[in-house]
Amino acid sequence: MGIIFMNRIKSNGSTYLIAGMLLLVVGAAVFLIVSQLRPTTTLYLSDGVFDARMALTQAAREKGLSGVTSLGSRDAMILVFPSDDTWKIWMKDMQVPIDIVWLDKDRRVVYSVTNVSPDNSNTFTPDAPARYVVELPAGTVTSRNIKTGRTAVFDIPQAGVE
Repeated sequence: MGIIFMNRIKSNGSTYLIAGMLLLVVGAAVFLIVSQLRPTTTLYLSDGVFDARMALTQAAREKGLSGVTSLGSRDAMILVFPSDDTWKIWMKDMQVPIDIVWLDKDRRVVYSVTNVSPDNSNTFTPDAPARYVVELPAGTVTSRNIKTGRTAVFDIPQAGVE
């Protein structure tokens, strides 16, 4: 009786170990898939280095950072548009204040607005056509010395822009 009981305990222990390993592998796979669905890049802009999420589709650009409850000092989002235009930005469903920077096709800063409150109902439009819009934590434009004419450096995923 004691030997049978011990074998069952060993068998159950092996089952838990295998199940745990399987969960670990599935979790890693899900993480990798989600990471691919939300492209990211490193953004170098003026004195700052940022971990930037990228919005490559119309739906992702419309969402932007809405719903985000906090931003770290290195967080950013790059809205990548398919063509140059005076792309309008608003604070719909925003919960944190941000700085907004428009970049032309050569990734030079053409316009920016700072410390935009989530309560602000205005629409912000650049003075010049832009291809990219960067959303940053409020105060970043000033603290990182981001000025018109400065050039940003970042990679765009090969999947392209929709």
